[in-house]
Amino acid sequence: MASVPSEPRPVLGRLDRTGRLVSADPELEALQREAGSSLGQPLALPQIAAVVELARKLRSPVSRPALAASMDHDIELWVQARPDGDDIALSLENWTVRAPAGPRLAAILGGGEAETGAARNEWAADEELRIISLSPDLGELLGVDPGEVAGQALTRIVRLEEYEAGEMPLISALAARRGFAGQHARSRVDESRSVVLAGEVVTGADGAFAGFRGTVQPNSSQDPAPQARPAAFDHALDEVLRSPLDQIIESAERIVDRADGPLRSDYASYGNDIAAAARHLLSVLTSMNDRPAAAQRSVDLAALAGEAIVMLDKPAEERKVTIAPEGTGALLANGEERGVIQILVNLIGNAIRHSPEGGTVRLQFAQNAGTVSVAVHDDGQGIADADQLRIFERFERADDREGGTGLGLAISRRLARSMGGDVTLESTPGEGARFTLTLPSA
Repeated sequence: MASVPSEPRPVLGRLDRTGRLVSADPELEALQREAGSSLGQPLALPQIAAVVELARKLRSPVSRPALAASMDHDIELWVQARPDGDDIALSLENWTVRAPAGPRLAAILGGGEAETGAARNEWAADEELRIISLSPDLGELLGVDPGEVAGQALTRIVRLEEYEAGEMPLISALAARRGFAGQHARSRVDESRSVVLAGEVVTGADGAFAGFRGTVQPNSSQDPAPQARPAAFDHALDEVLRSPLDQIIESAERIVDRADGPLRSDYASYGNDIAAAARHLLSVLTSMNDRPAAAQRSVDLAALAGEAIVMLDKPAEERKVTIAPEGTGALLANGEERGVIQILVNLIGNAIRHSPEGGTVRLQFAQNAGTVSVAVHDDGQGIADADQLRIFERFERADDREGGTGLGLAISRRLARSMGGDVTLESTPGEGARFTLTLPSA
């Protein structure tokens, strides 16, 4: 019977290029044997094997939670898989014994109903909703190969369905770092395959949020997503956050104006940065609740772009990316100030992330009949034609290897359209991308 290490130490192992476990500490070897395999044979622990395969695909170290089944208990552990030449070096830490989740191998050997040992319709994803593992029966239910989808975004496998008001249990759970249930979805392979997802939070070795582990049930009735709106962003919490942010903005603006006496110019400049960042936080807060949108008024698109650039100085500096506004005279638009700043932070931040080190992000302003616009260009790899519509959907990214939840562009377009404008994309693979925010002229 496999047991946890007697001392809090990593349990080590190594897999060759074909996935065979070629060396292992005694605890890992015992798990391998209880799963019906042995040293020199393919790793027979599905969730650990999925982490290994993900590290092999990404060609970089991967750390994920996993669950392994012993004969009479389950073991939660933290898996670290690191490419080492053609091999994968494996380290298993934080072993925690928990009650078994289903029929045990001992019962199977004793003549019980045959089982594969894998839990039914189980899935696991990391903090960016990338697939860690799918059980074989869930792969069959969704029409996908569990091995091939490891490392892909969950939303490449299923299309999440919204509540009537546009809410999704999974996005609420992701934001709040809590479990969820009742997330309706459809297989991307076959839209007729309707399912309902549930998940519980998984934490990493340091106690931080590390993703979800859960189950999927067939939606045999084909019922649509529930029409009742989930609980909205709590207004009391909104007020608790909004009041101190307003005070921060007021105090920072007093620093900028030197209202309390003489102050060095660079310190006054810091005050402007603080005020700009706090205003952006307020815009994010506003987009999270269900308050009516703030009244639109005349705003200077070029000036708000300047505020967004200030907020992104640090990530641009880290990547040695230059942000170059072109033609920055006053450009008056009809819009909501905080919403415009949030859109610009999303667009310029994306451009910085996708630009090569030492590249340039260019901002071009224009005024046409009835509209004003700012176009954000980057020098990145560009976006394939097949992805140019998809990336404006919630949870979607052009490249699953990129970080983030895939919400920024969806939120940006929604905000722009609520102000009578839009966010559009032009891109040729290999030649960068151009995202344009267009708003009505003031």
